[in-house]
Amino acid sequence: MKTFAERLKYLRSEKELSQRQLSKQLGLGHSAVTQWENEMRVPNAEAIVLLAKYFNVSADYLLGLTDD
Repeated sequence: MKTFAERLKYLRSEKELSQRQLSKQLGLGHSAVTQWENEMRVPNAEAIVLLAKYFNVSADYLLGLTDD
């Protein structure tokens, strides 16, 4: 099962965005995406919903609970 970090990296790279660009577009702190992708921090529920909406995927997909 892919981790949240792996899925976030994949989705971000599909949109050809840097970590900083994604953080800025979502109004997040500049290091948030970096810390999530390096598994240094876990996003809160609000951030998960924000990411799911931005990438047009389910929160369950981001969390690795489903594969679609």
